[in-house]
Amino acid sequence: MWWGVGAALTANLLYSVGFVLEKRALGGLPALSAGRPLRVVGVLLTSPLWLAGSVALAAGFAAQLVVYRALPIAAAQGLFVSGLVLLLLLSSAVLGERPSGRERQALGMVLVALLMVVASLREDSEEVSTGAPWTLVLLVSVPTLAAGVLLYERVERRARRRHRAPTNGIGYGVAVGLLYGVSSLAIKGASGRLDGTGVAASARALLGSPYPYLLLFTAGAGLVMSQAALQRCRASLIVPVCTTVTCLFTAVVGTLTFGERLPEDPWLLTLRVAGTGLALSVLLVMPRHDEPRPV
Repeated sequence: MWWGVGAALTANLLYSVGFVLEKRALGGLPALSAGRPLRVVGVLLTSPLWLAGSVALAAGFAAQLVVYRALPIAAAQGLFVSGLVLLLLLSSAVLGERPSGRERQALGMVLVALLMVVASLREDSEEVSTGAPWTLVLLVSVPTLAAGVLLYERVERRARRRHRAPTNGIGYGVAVGLLYGVSSLAIKGASGRLDGTGVAASARALLGSPYPYLLLFTAGAGLVMSQAALQRCRASLIVPVCTTVTCLFTAVVGTLTFGERLPEDPWLLTLRVAGTGLALSVLLVMPRHDEPRPV
């Protein structure tokens, strides 16, 4: 179980580094539009710095597979949200995105939440599910993907209106977060198919499930949508919103879909639920508009 905690913290590091490298690279690239996905991919592939960031994100994805084999979904989400702390620190140091007072308060909240979730883990009492009914997974995933894409298109239309203040990324973050929430469910399901019975048997089991196809869609659509949004908005705002929505969706819907039980001990249950809830409340304290810069 504790190597699952280590894998979660490693994934946080890799994801934070990856997002910061991609944001740094996007600043020197032509304007991207989610309405032209092939052009977006073509432009991104010309940037070595962006490719380095994508490699870091891919390594974070691999670490996330380990996490879902070792930890319950709800516990994993509390640990993943802790990556916001490192992201904000890196954004400030590398990108010059200075956190506001409310964002600094969010850092403290996430640190407390991380300690609460870790304290709720007990190696001898954790039940980690390895599968869920495919029909249930699809029943949850398809409407969520549609909602994410439609919300993103709505934000795009509003952002293109003349005489409108520039968006700060809240809507983009929520839309992409819904897609990555489905991706997290697919990662959880795929991890259960990698059961050590052999490469061929695991590949057959994986390809016969909906998980790789959900991952392909969320990876492709999420890449185009997230990079176009990240180019326009602060990484220190859009990524925390996206992460929080993803974790909220995965913790609530994933726990129910995969049938994982929360701790029976009242004290551990309180720590788990309160810690996850506190981490997810980061979304509520994040500012919805960038503070005006001094002239």
